Amino acid sequence: MKDEGQAQAFRSAAEAVDWITGLMPVIGIRPGLERMTLLMERFGNPHLRLKFIHVAGTNGKGSVCAYLTHALRQCGYDVGTFTSPYLTSYSNRLQYNERDIPEDTLLQLANRIKPEADALAGTEWGPPTMFEVTTALALLYYGTVAYPDYVVWETGMGGRLDVTNIVTPVVSVITNVGHDHMDMLGPTLADIAREKAGIIKPGVPVVTTELNPETLAIFREKAKSCRSTMYSLGEHFHCETVSAAEDEQTFAFSGPFRDIPSLTISLNGIHQQKNAAAAVMTLEVLRQYYALIVEDGDLAEGLRKAAWPGRLEMVSREPRILLDGAHNPEGMEALAAALRDIYRFDRLNVMIAMMPNKNHEHSLRHILPMVDLLVITEPDFHKKMKADDLADVARRLRGNTGRPAEIVAEPDWRKALSLLTGTEDASSPGTLHVVTGTLYLIADVRSWLLHGTKSEKGW
Repeated sequence: MKDEGQAQAFRSAAEAVDWITGLMPVIGIRPGLERMTLLMERFGNPHLRLKFIHVAGTNGKGSVCAYLTHALRQCGYDVGTFTSPYLTSYSNRLQYNERDIPEDTLLQLANRIKPEADALAGTEWGPPTMFEVTTALALLYYGTVAYPDYVVWETGMGGRLDVTNIVTPVVSVITNVGHDHMDMLGPTLADIAREKAGIIKPGVPVVTTELNPETLAIFREKAKSCRSTMYSLGEHFHCETVSAAEDEQTFAFSGPFRDIPSLTISLNGIHQQKNAAAAVMTLEVLRQYYALIVEDGDLAEGLRKAAWPGRLEMVSREPRILLDGAHNPEGMEALAAALRDIYRFDRLNVMIAMMPNKNHEHSLRHILPMVDLLVITEPDFHKKMKADDLADVARRLRGNTGRPAEIVAEPDWRKALSLLTGTEDASSPGTLHVVTGTLYLIADVRSWLLHGTKSEKGW
């Protein structure tokens, strides 16, 4: 490593973040662990001294991370939380005890990483990617500065070749397998399942809420080959709805070690009960294997307080504006179910933007039949689907149903937001406005509505 007396590469955290995020459009995504392994060796492998809960899945992994973080914190543990993408600022994704990494720490660690990244760039392996540098930053933060009791560790995409897979966790979690990142992970659900199963490690227990028998068979095969105990929803643990209303739902949990008759969560959507149950089962495994101390009251309070921005989040009451990052068919199906089961409205206006590599027809089919006005826009991001192209897809699907009654394409998301909320009955209690699709759109709209500024969104 470079001598600390040498001139710093960056003078501010903003400069460091600009360097890191600037790697994305230049280098892109390059799956594999070789560069990450070499980079960590240069820093003495700080990840080897940490306890990780590794979370993968197509949908729900962010919510599971939120439940785990809040529950562990409520139980008195220090927790690092590494997630992606971020909705407001880059530092959101590197948290310790629910607070973003301090700017001075980010600057110090970036200045440690930069010369090693430059040295790696001169080898046959080439320069590290943005996600690799960010992951290295997280490992240095948790392993050399913060020293949390547990790190809740979310994959970027996939699992087997995801750079977060450099760690050996104390427990692995796989929420589900859906149609997402198919350009990187493979064209079928079986292909995607095999990639996500790659986080299962020898002897490390795994928790999953996947229900598809074919996918589960892939997970079981991997767990068996690793001699890892697998706990699957519907077989080893269960959750049953007690009550469900907007901003509050209660479920009963039953598992191999004990039953909990009543747990309440504030995140919306029946699917969140599965995510919370996955977190509870994970904590139950840690109680059995690692003597984790979890009092019933702390568990209940931690789950109840858990929040996850941009997922069925009501950011405005007058007018009613709901944000949900449903960016694939499974996510859109969950959104449609929540709209049917939880929210009350006479008119539904939806604004949406998507990335070009998503399964758009299957996504839109879930929600179009209930929409009155569909405003299609584009995120401020270097990769995006053109609003006119997505509008063509929506118009083809409208068919004989005649829904949505009106489809508008407006590439500028600010103008699109004005169109969404500019109807005569926009502020009526019976009108619900939903902003959905890619999280890059959700990030900007959320920051604009809550803070009057754009976000620093990204991976």
